[in-house]
Amino acid sequence: MPLQLLSSPFLIAALVLGVMGIAMLGAGVVSLRHAHLLRSAYRTLLGLLLLALGGLAGAVSLGMQGYQALTQEELAARISIIPAGPQRFSALFHYPDGRSATFIIAGDDIYVDAHILKWKPWANLLGLHTAYELDRVAGRYHSIEQERNAERTLYSLAQERPVDIFGLRQRHAFLEPLLDASYGSATFLSVTQLTELELRISTTGLLMREAKGG
Repeated sequence: MPLQLLSSPFLIAALVLGVMGIAMLGAGVVSLRHAHLLRSAYRTLLGLLLLALGGLAGAVSLGMQGYQALTQEELAARISIIPAGPQRFSALFHYPDGRSATFIIAGDDIYVDAHILKWKPWANLLGLHTAYELDRVAGRYHSIEQERNAERTLYSLAQERPVDIFGLRQRHAFLEPLLDASYGSATFLSVTQLTELELRISTTGLLMREAKGG
């Protein structure tokens, strides 16, 4: 299990709430055996509520894996652009954690977008701050006609995870007490020659520019 997940306050809360929920359900069974129906119903309902809250906390913990905390403008990736022909180039992504990946892209521009999660102030106290995850890289043509008919290249930059917090927030309201906002941000830049780019991100969104000395 990743260290980030083990240290997550929501995982700890999920475990505590789960244990409390199971204990309360057990107490409900004991009360039922002693014919204390009202007490049994109360303890059973409370146990189910605690388990549900524990499940929600666990889902948030799993869903946040892969997201990076964001408190100021940060370098999300350094991108090496190598032309490979007319309206075609390779983009080598170098991530701050040492990972790298190469994508063959068709188009005049390189386009990158990201998911951004902004948490409620009280959730900040639990260690959840504005976070981001790069989502996709693609090619973009200057010509609208080519955008409609020319070769399209699109690659995922996101990591696989069991729970998609961004998607859940977009579809359902039950995360509203936790998440102040979830939104996408995108940037693109024309690439015509060998160059080095910096992909940077802040709480206002993505920014791509030529790297110093690139």
